[in-house]
Amino acid sequence: MSKRKKKQPAYNIKINAYAAEGKSIGQLEDGKALFVENAIPGDVVNVRITKQKKNWAEGKIIELVSPSPDRIEPFCQHFGVCGGCKWQMLPYSQQIQYKQQQVHDQLQRIGHIEFPELQTIIGSPKERYYRNKLEFTFSTQRYRTNEELKAAEGEILEAEPALGFHAPGLFDKVVPIHTCYLQQEPTNLLLKVLREYTEKHNLPYYDYRKQYGWLRNVILRIARTGEILINLVIHHEDEQNRIGVLEHIKENIPNVTSLHYTINPKMNDSIHDLDVVLYYGKPHIEETLEDFRFKISPKSFFQTNTYQAEALYSITREFAGLTGNEVLYDLYCGTGSIGIFCSKKAGKIIGIEMVEDAIKDAYENAAMNGLDNCKFYAGDVAAICTDEFFEEHGKPDVIITDPPRAGMHEKLVQQLLKMRAPKVVYVSCNPATQARDLQLLDEAYKVTRLQPVDMFPHTHHIENVALLELR
Repeated sequence: MSKRKKKQPAYNIKINAYAAEGKSIGQLEDGKALFVENAIPGDVVNVRITKQKKNWAEGKIIELVSPSPDRIEPFCQHFGVCGGCKWQMLPYSQQIQYKQQQVHDQLQRIGHIEFPELQTIIGSPKERYYRNKLEFTFSTQRYRTNEELKAAEGEILEAEPALGFHAPGLFDKVVPIHTCYLQQEPTNLLLKVLREYTEKHNLPYYDYRKQYGWLRNVILRIARTGEILINLVIHHEDEQNRIGVLEHIKENIPNVTSLHYTINPKMNDSIHDLDVVLYYGKPHIEETLEDFRFKISPKSFFQTNTYQAEALYSITREFAGLTGNEVLYDLYCGTGSIGIFCSKKAGKIIGIEMVEDAIKDAYENAAMNGLDNCKFYAGDVAAICTDEFFEEHGKPDVIITDPPRAGMHEKLVQQLLKMRAPKVVYVSCNPATQARDLQLLDEAYKVTRLQPVDMFPHTHHIENVALLELR
């Protein structure tokens, strides 16, 4: 059997442009395009080739030979290891320029239809501490960097526990986080308190490879109202230790409004199908968008950047062009936030969402805001949106659709083409799948406005809002 040919490094690669999804692009000696992670235009790098194709290759930096003049010093000690905030070495003003370019390029490359000029991207007013939710993981396996492994070559390294974020691409290794700039305090205080308490009492962290242990995750949500929700996730019941940890959190984390725990014996970290138990305080916290109030429970979906959610929803409402009498359909409505945000100018709102718990929250959110013109339905959006459903609830004047990253199911696209609502406002967290869907809708709709919005500074993620009007 022949040995697999080892890929040789590529030396002194000049990075020429930003590509997409956090990668930049250079060129190999043979002219082949080379996509490189963690590089920015202007860098000269030595690269380890990780993937070779006929017309392109991918690689990772092994040495930064000459940094781009645009590079800045990352502000976080965990940069380059934890996998988050991958663009800290790039000024925010340039990050949003590249995000604008990403939206433009993906619409043109994938959409292949006539688009209006892209409006200037709306940047986040907060570049740090902008998230309202974070989830940290307990693991028996601390992630070790390549430098650590090289230094310890030949030694047997004992496993070390860690509390932090999963290392990129590794389900069982965790990067210990001591200071995170994504969420305001008491986030870092909570990590310190939990780390010290669990070490002192020798409480077992979870081993994701061997599937045993006790402490699994801790989820923290902080609202602009000042309310704080914490959910501790454990593998199995251990009443004495559970009460001990929860009491310690309650006593040492100021102003905890809502303290919960969840028992998760499954192989994955998802808790959507598990019971969350209230230990102390209210069962939920409250958040505001403009003068609307929203309930956030442990399993609720809510836009992670509250400040930019207002901008995103304001654009959506503006694009909808409501006058007060329209029947508005809010597809993939989650807890009803977009529909409720548009409620003052809509005659009737119909929300549809797969997750039943989200629909329960949507009804409660509508009631909290004194709304009686909203109805919500749980189920697969593509399956619910039938001729009979539209006939029963009224033909839509405006449809707002905010699908997951995979975009809309083709069956739903065909139903929208058949229904022919005068306006469709498409909110997307993935311009690539949005471009695909816009191409499918092109036979009946013309895209008349496009507005990118940056929800996540220092990452390559970007939202885009498109207005489609019936031809």
